[in-house]
Amino acid sequence: MNTKMYLAKNRNMKKSTKILLIIYIIFLIPSIVLGGSIFQGIKPAENGFIFDFDVKGIIALVLMGISIILGFILYFKFLVSLTVDKMLFFSILPLIIFYGVSVFLLAELNYLDNDTANSLKTILNISSESLYNTILWTVLVSIVFIVIIFFTFIFACRPLNKVEHIISRLGDGKVKQDRLTIGGGKQFQVIEHGLNKINNNYKEKDNSLKKVNLETQKFIPKQFFKFLGKNNITELELGNQITKKACTMSVKLEGIKDNNMLSLEESFQMLNSYLNVIAPIVRKFGGFVDKYLGSGIIAVFNKSENAINCAQVLVRAIEVKNRQNKTLPNVQQRISIISGDVIFGVVGEEERKIPTIVSDITSDLEKLDEICKLMGMKVIFTKMVLDDLPLNYRINYRFIGSINISENREIMLYENLDVYPRDIFLPLKRTKKIFEKGVIDYNNQNYNECLDIFTSILRIAPNDKASYIYFNKSKEKIDRL
Repeated sequence: MNTKMYLAKNRNMKKSTKILLIIYIIFLIPSIVLGGSIFQGIKPAENGFIFDFDVKGIIALVLMGISIILGFILYFKFLVSLTVDKMLFFSILPLIIFYGVSVFLLAELNYLDNDTANSLKTILNISSESLYNTILWTVLVSIVFIVIIFFTFIFACRPLNKVEHIISRLGDGKVKQDRLTIGGGKQFQVIEHGLNKINNNYKEKDNSLKKVNLETQKFIPKQFFKFLGKNNITELELGNQITKKACTMSVKLEGIKDNNMLSLEESFQMLNSYLNVIAPIVRKFGGFVDKYLGSGIIAVFNKSENAINCAQVLVRAIEVKNRQNKTLPNVQQRISIISGDVIFGVVGEEERKIPTIVSDITSDLEKLDEICKLMGMKVIFTKMVLDDLPLNYRINYRFIGSINISENREIMLYENLDVYPRDIFLPLKRTKKIFEKGVIDYNNQNYNECLDIFTSILRIAPNDKASYIYFNKSKEKIDRL
């Protein structure tokens, strides 16, 4: 609610109060004029009072009753228009006066001697011989007075409790409703208006922050925040880092940049069309894209099976994409997967913070990609990835050899056979054992046995480029001896 609407509402309330005041006066004046008829209809008797009202008395009673009700309403409106301190004072002032008059009458009733006083003594069972009932009635009136005062304070302070509750929720960011309601007097209406403005500003900023976070996730994946234990970009600080074991995957696309049929703009559009296929699949399997390369991506997964499953789906998705682009040459993918400790951190400077992974794994992936390209394979992964797979995980693979990453570190590599179509998969699966034996013989420098093995494999799987490479290398080694 804006300020103009708020002030207009208050003006309407004042106008309604004026109308009510006029109605109250209309009923009050005749009730006062006819008030004598009421007293004439109340006659003292030996056992109390006799009520004998004529027509004027009944009319006066009705008018007096309506006047009292309207008077209470106007008095209540008067109270809510005051500040809390004045409202408390004017709300208990009539009670104090009524209580004082009641106690005074009870104390002086025994000393009065007229028909009305005697009737009241009879009703209240009060006599000058015993003060017990007088004390009892005084205690009862005092208890009623205290109870009324108690509930008056509860009613008057109820908006304060609401304010406390709302402020507490605003502080915790838990207010969801569009309109906050406090109730109470004019002072609380101003507070209510202010709190609603604060709430609206908070919700607008919260919505803006959500939009920023949604836009940020296009550049910084939400999984990255989870790795760092952060909720949004505002919590990222330069130097934030954490070391965790993760599975890192490189996806390289070949056949786009070196395509002479395409212009630079067409190559860019074609690359983006394939990346729009790859990135959603990575997210589907719980990973996130850490870097977009010139012709591919580097993605990170928390589980090896997720990376393997993602790689298999990616191969099929790119094949489908190739079939859709009938006028363009096919794009070939190479996927390398490695597992190990990775530092998730924020690097750069204060003016430009870049969340990224920092590890030797990224350079290791380049070496794996070279092997993958050399042997014409689609998906390769390391032994650590294989060891991290669940025992019941089913995958067809073969050992393709080892590479020296450094002087003290050697990595054993495997090829995923499940990514190939059936006509290629079956010969590779059939020759799996002898292929792995041939690789071991080559590593053990048994080149003659190795040459025989890969010669037999090429008769069964003539398109197996890896076997052809080992065949040629074995032959070169034998020729040098």
